[in-house]
Amino acid sequence: MSNKEVKAALKSAREAIRNKDYKEALKYCKAVLKQEKNNYNAWVFIGLSAAELEQPDQAKGAYRKAIEYEPNQLLAWQGLASLYEKSNQTDCRGDLAGVYQKLLELYKSSDKQKWCDVCNKLAELYHQEKKYLEVAELWQKLIEMKQEEGAEKAELHQLWKKKIQFLKDSTQDQDNKTEQLLLSAFEHSLNSADTVPGEDHQCLYKDFIQCLAKFPHEAARLEKACKDMMALYPAVTYPLEVLCLHFLQSGTLSEETLDYFSRLLEVDASNGLGIISCGIKCLQEEKYREAIKNLTEGLQKTSQCPAAWYYLAEAYTRIHRHRDALQSCNKALQTLGTAEGPTLRWKNLILQLKAEALIKTADADAAEEAIKALEQIADASSNPVVLAVRGQAYLKKGLMDEASKISQELLLSHPDLAESHALEGFIHYSQKNYEQAEKSFLNAIERKPESAVYHEQLGLTYWFMSDETRRDKGKALTQFLKAAKLDSNLGSAFRYVGNYYRDVAEDKSRARGCYKKAFELDGADEESGTAAVDLSMELDDMDTALSVLNEVTAKVGTGTAKWAWLRRGLYYLRIDQPSKAVSDLQAALRADPKDANCWECLGEAYLGRGSYMTALKSFRKATELNPELTYSFYQAAAIEQMLGKYESAIAAYQQILKKTEDYVPALKG
Repeated sequence: MSNKEVKAALKSAREAIRNKDYKEALKYCKAVLKQEKNNYNAWVFIGLSAAELEQPDQAKGAYRKAIEYEPNQLLAWQGLASLYEKSNQTDCRGDLAGVYQKLLELYKSSDKQKWCDVCNKLAELYHQEKKYLEVAELWQKLIEMKQEEGAEKAELHQLWKKKIQFLKDSTQDQDNKTEQLLLSAFEHSLNSADTVPGEDHQCLYKDFIQCLAKFPHEAARLEKACKDMMALYPAVTYPLEVLCLHFLQSGTLSEETLDYFSRLLEVDASNGLGIISCGIKCLQEEKYREAIKNLTEGLQKTSQCPAAWYYLAEAYTRIHRHRDALQSCNKALQTLGTAEGPTLRWKNLILQLKAEALIKTADADAAEEAIKALEQIADASSNPVVLAVRGQAYLKKGLMDEASKISQELLLSHPDLAESHALEGFIHYSQKNYEQAEKSFLNAIERKPESAVYHEQLGLTYWFMSDETRRDKGKALTQFLKAAKLDSNLGSAFRYVGNYYRDVAEDKSRARGCYKKAFELDGADEESGTAAVDLSMELDDMDTALSVLNEVTAKVGTGTAKWAWLRRGLYYLRIDQPSKAVSDLQAALRADPKDANCWECLGEAYLGRGSYMTALKSFRKATELNPELTYSFYQAAAIEQMLGKYESAIAAYQQILKKTEDYVPALKG
């Protein structure tokens, strides 16, 4: 076949392709290849025809052959790109990026528009494969080319926005370079917007701030963006809210920060973050109950804020409501995301506060849970204060050797730390080594004189220390009073002062005042509540006693606070209101069904209101639980006599007289 015949055959092949007669085209091309096996156009036509006849492997092979002979010719690359774009095969998709890259190389100097079209396709492909850095760099080249061509500002603005769309939904998977390219795209897009201020520009600014908030290390950039947006859009609260949340999460609580919080409240008095900020301010000013009120209200509106939950837990800790503090710590941990950067710092703080709260509660498993919480703190072994807390957790669990080991290590490594000496003091106190405990707590107080807990513990040490201090509790009282002065929310200090006035000074009125104060501070302190009521009754101040009992029983359900229900029931018995007494004594028994004395009192109440059968059952229950209750035996017998059950009554009286021969009521019965 001569050159003239080859050209004619290729012309016929092209004509056949135009007429969609692909099989005929293949015949002409194969004839050409017999003469010229490296004929570029013949291989390209075979690729095109095979592709149309749905023979992808043959098409791919043909295009590859053409490229092998003429690697810098466009047609075969274009055909291969078209073939791969239609294919669903994974290997084809993988090769497509390489084909696009070659086309970009070939189009760069010949056809800028087609270069841009391929650039778009390659960017989409990279985006699908989550190759975000490649997307960012490629789109940057497209924008630079457009800038070189003198593209309009509006066109460039759209390109920057497109780049943002490619990258903004993938912030979790980006490396630092991709992240910087994304943030740069936002800044260029904002600067190239036509209408400023305007609705689109405002939305773009919001997206930019949202994006910055995902990168903890871009704090300065975030602050600037928020302030710039606030200047442009003063009526929009979003940047102010983000800025306040950022300051809150970063722990930055300066005057400037509080000023922004105030501005937020001025714009929206019901804003959750604004109310939280009021709570934080109250916390700083040591107005703990007001802080709790504001933080709780704010968290009802903005619950996903771990820092606010932490501050609420801290406020509860300051007024020694440790169970509430524990609940807030758990809420804070639930709302934390991935513990990195500032989040890790919050996690460590929350876990430490949680452990401290657990150590203060009386739950059986609290110490074990505290140890587990401390184990989750990053670099806990290098933090002496956390180690001291761990030592207290071990001590609470009864692991004396582990607690002592930590104490010894801390005293060697951190002899100037108050917590080191306090831990040693707690260990000595638990072992009743009061003289050594005194030295340790004095050392702790020397280093941290503002600690009410250390003064209180020293007071307890003096209280139990020796015969001399047992006779003269003055040294103990001094420490308890110091503790109460340093921390007016420490209910236990007031209770111990009350113990002094009741048991040593025998001043019932003063003691009652101290117990009442202790109970007001800690409604779960049964010892103080009981003492306040009992002393009020001894002082014939029934109004005070009743007000305390009414307050407690109004707050709790039946089955809890047995002491309050029992005492109010006895009060109603004394003033001859048996029906009310029955109700309260039943509530007390729900808390402790095995209290024989309470059953006896209930029997009296039933008897007082004329319910003889239920009174009889109550007295019998009392004798079952405690066979030594002679009075209950007698009352049961007396009721049987009253009901005409004489034989049973006689038998019961005789049984009483076997135990107590001279029990007059039984003899009389």
